[in-house]
Amino acid sequence: MTGKTEKLLSILKLQPVVPVLIVDDAKSAVGLARALVAGGLKAIEITMRTPAALDAVRAVADEVEGANVGAGTILNARDYEAAVKAGSTFIVSPGVTPGVLSAAKDSPVPLLPGAATASEVMTLREAGYEVLKFFPAEQAGCAAYLKALSSPLAGTLFCPTGGISLKNANDYLSLPNVICVGGSWVAPKDLVSAGDWAAITKLASEAAALKA
Repeated sequence: MTGKTEKLLSILKLQPVVPVLIVDDAKSAVGLARALVAGGLKAIEITMRTPAALDAVRAVADEVEGANVGAGTILNARDYEAAVKAGSTFIVSPGVTPGVLSAAKDSPVPLLPGAATASEVMTLREAGYEVLKFFPAEQAGCAAYLKALSSPLAGTLFCPTGGISLKNANDYLSLPNVICVGGSWVAPKDLVSAGDWAAITKLASEAAALKA
């Protein structure tokens, strides 16, 4: 196991659920991240899907004590490097490209690459990756599909993301090849818009109490 894999595992093992956030306003990112950390969710993924995303990563990295902020939806080497410069402690991609893998190889910040098929998992294993994102989890086959991969692809750990909620999270967390899950339900858009950090802390606490 490489040092970067160990670093990634140390972050993913902090909690059973990694919040996957779409941040429209960087000003709200600090309050949101503090609410999640207060509820026990210290590893936070901010997706690069909005113009505010990089500023949000930078603000959380600079201002939120205890947070491990990562950048998600990284699609190319340029975005990988920008996210690292902004303060990301881990990088998440929905799939992989040669450019993303090259950026990851040259960076001290670990990558959690996405895979949805056995062939994609095997390809990433050959590239040295033992910890992967299973995406989109519900649409790609749900927990039953991931369970079926556990024997032929033994030694691979997953963080399933996509369509996961409080209702089905334990279906994944009970699997031997799942280290944690990613989910957006802990930060509903209406609560974020209202700045209801207490309600988000409560949701985070419920998620943190799930079986890891």
